[in-house]
Amino acid sequence: MSKQILILPGDGIGPEIVAEAVKVLVCLRDDFGLALDIYEALLGGSAYDEHGHPLPEETLRLAHDCDAVLLGAVGGPKWEPLDISVRPEKGLLGLRSELGLFANLRPAILFPQLADASTLKPEVVSGLDILIVRELTGGIYFGRPRGVETLDSGERRGINTLVYTESEIERICRVAFDLAGKRSKRVCSVDKANVLECTELWREVATRVGTDYPDIELSHMYVDNAAMQLVRAPKQFDVVVTTNMFGDILSDCAAQLTGSIGMLPSASLNAEEKGMYEPIHGSAPDIAGRGVANPLAAILSVAMMLRYTLGEPVQADRVERAVAAALDQRLRTADIAAKGTETVGTARMGDAVVAALREIGD
Repeated sequence: MSKQILILPGDGIGPEIVAEAVKVLVCLRDDFGLALDIYEALLGGSAYDEHGHPLPEETLRLAHDCDAVLLGAVGGPKWEPLDISVRPEKGLLGLRSELGLFANLRPAILFPQLADASTLKPEVVSGLDILIVRELTGGIYFGRPRGVETLDSGERRGINTLVYTESEIERICRVAFDLAGKRSKRVCSVDKANVLECTELWREVATRVGTDYPDIELSHMYVDNAAMQLVRAPKQFDVVVTTNMFGDILSDCAAQLTGSIGMLPSASLNAEEKGMYEPIHGSAPDIAGRGVANPLAAILSVAMMLRYTLGEPVQADRVERAVAAALDQRLRTADIAAKGTETVGTARMGDAVVAALREIGD
């Protein structure tokens, strides 16, 4: 039976990078017999422009019906004057919530070909392979009360609430421990338990869950120290599990270790491992339409889709090997360009990956 894939190009560079990822999916379908049906819909600013809402009902229906979703990026200055309730990011947050995508997996892997692209010394980052497991449907991004209110004095006050239940903490920790069991068997839980009661509970629950995984080494770290350690000695980490906001920040920090945020894919999974896959970078409106964006994070997101939702680990490995093969040709988009490499545009990089994919064969 064919798997149903929903494509959400989004805004900014989203359509450009997603087009290259779709080339990979089409190649796997047409050349390697992967049974796929591909659909497309609007999300974010483009959806607002067309339908007056960043998450149209038709998009939500398709997302529920399909097995997996591939997203580009949402947002941009064009839509910033809108009321916060209909900004592009609300469409993305709403989709995550509606699909129950509570587990966000953000790998930070340094391809050996890009060791010189990192701002850190090669000996610090060579061999880097970190998996950040970010809780995605709770925490300060969803907690209530929230908003901006006017006090009796006339002064305005902004409110956002950090809130987690024990069950929310437990389920994301179990995801992290299960994944660590397939890797190097180490989990670092990141919190701010010294000043935030909510994350004091987080640490308590993480510790309790850890007793069910006696073969996994559990450590705890405050988020400020974790940020420092990521740039001091990143290879000390294997699996990092943390809250929604902390995971958002730390994964962007980890992105620079790999040479560019344009190299980092992500998977957002629900309890049934249905997933939405997207690069962790934003819509980059400053370079949108110029054909220079790096499509590799979007293509690597396809590899994660194959591995985590479609049950095609061999195809996932093939895609990752094709990306490495394109890098072996010393082809680079502008964000990862270095001396002695050839700077290419979005489409050329995508075509190189597809060509390598065909050469790898069965």
